[in-house]
Amino acid sequence: MTSPSKLHPFERKLAETWPPAAWRDLNVLLAVSGGPDSMALLRATNALKSCGQGRLVVAHFNHRLRGEAADADQAFVVQVARELNLPLEVGFLPEGAARRFGKHGLEGGARRARYRFLTETASKLGARLVAVAHTADDQAETILHRILRGTGIGGLAGMRRVRPLSDAATLIRPLLPFRRAEVHAYLHDLGQNYRLDATNLDERRTRNRIRHHLLPELAHRFNPNVVEALLRLGNLAAEVQSVIAPLVDHGIEQCLVKSTADEICLDFSRCTRESPYVLREVLMAVWRRQGWSLREMSYEHWDALATLAEPSPRRRAQTFPGGITAEISDGIVQLRRNTKTPT
Repeated sequence: MTSPSKLHPFERKLAETWPPAAWRDLNVLLAVSGGPDSMALLRATNALKSCGQGRLVVAHFNHRLRGEAADADQAFVVQVARELNLPLEVGFLPEGAARRFGKHGLEGGARRARYRFLTETASKLGARLVAVAHTADDQAETILHRILRGTGIGGLAGMRRVRPLSDAATLIRPLLPFRRAEVHAYLHDLGQNYRLDATNLDERRTRNRIRHHLLPELAHRFNPNVVEALLRLGNLAAEVQSVIAPLVDHGIEQCLVKSTADEICLDFSRCTRESPYVLREVLMAVWRRQGWSLREMSYEHWDALATLAEPSPRRRAQTFPGGITAEISDGIVQLRRNTKTPT
């Protein structure tokens, strides 16, 4: 690594929060869109990686949703990777995929395609870490968005800094301790250009209205430190969730009867009767383990599912978003996905 005295303050902070000793011997895949956040992650990580057996590999995904602008983003990332002498992997959204996603599923579908590309590329290259460039401001926006949409304690925790991406690769967000202003100041000091995505200004998107209007209005009229307040809330929620997580894991271990790709059976009579909250968390955890989408599941859905799981001598059944059917019979709760229904 470059001498600490020669590092930019942004790079020194990254070295403190994500020590190079923890990753320099691993292959690391850097998700780079060409925007300011990912360019800061790329430049700072590259500055810290001067030894070790691992490789840094740039990964760019072209969503093909913005025509020439998307191709220009790709050309820009290709040029920067070449200048830094870093290997590059490029992925594309398949032709016609946007139409299959439908109007309301476009953003989510594109996100899933991007993460599928990152997961497959990490597997191909033997990359143990996949780094993405979400910042503290992104985290605050996520928490506020979830509050507005409706969420539980887990949702208030926001994006996890580290989470499994596959059996072999881990997703990490090294820039979560950084504010957006720090990113722009760093790039300015480097003289590093970046690309701007015009869709980030599209006020038809809730996330953009939160970023450009709601958060500034809250800061102006109510609390100039609203971002910090939201981040504290997220940290506290994460602490609460860390207490609940062992209870959830124990509940699943006790109740699990059968598990396949499209079906899971639980016998809640096997475990100590938990609070309704913990029961809902168990069901959410099962949902995640199965890879079923939680996006369309509201509080009312989870509450109905938890009620369905209560002991009853009679057979009951209900269908939930994503084509998941829940059925209780002889005290066993069976959750089954209709494989003909997309999740």
